[in-house]
Amino acid sequence: MVCGTQARKARSPHIYLALNMALNAGMRDKEIKTLTWAQIHFDKNFLAVGRSKTEGGDGRTIPLNSALLPALLEYVEWYKKKFKEVRPEWYVFPWGKPRPSDPTRHVTTLKTSWTNVRENAKVTGPWHDNRHTLVKELGESGAGDQTIMDIAGHVSKHVVALGLHYGARTGLY
Repeated sequence: MVCGTQARKARSPHIYLALNMALNAGMRDKEIKTLTWAQIHFDKNFLAVGRSKTEGGDGRTIPLNSALLPALLEYVEWYKKKFKEVRPEWYVFPWGKPRPSDPTRHVTTLKTSWTNVRENAKVTGPWHDNRHTLVKELGESGAGDQTIMDIAGHVSKHVVALGLHYGARTGLY
């Protein structure tokens, strides 16, 4: 995964985990940026999405798979070093310029970091294409429409079909 390698090398402490959340959990940009530690359940190996763009996305639970869990555990260690603790009400992606400094506020954008990762990896595609990539991979693995809808927070099979179409044309991976 070229983008993942470039994300790991990036100066942004957020982008590697954020990319993993988009690719492995199908989370939308705002869902990632506003995620709090209370929504992550390490003991049960899932995260709960709070408010979402669609009704189907609200409150859904997403498993922490074998790619996402290690990225999250690594990030927790960085977070603890930076902020000395992890509080449930704090944001996973804290605000701060030029470096994260306030865990009570969430990061406002991942755009610059994503642009740098994408350029360094020599790939095309906007951030949202990472969600399409997950939908495509789930479809190719034989996951049913309902499973894809549950994970990605889609409200209809039509939207799943669009995700499969767009995922098939991305230049990300």
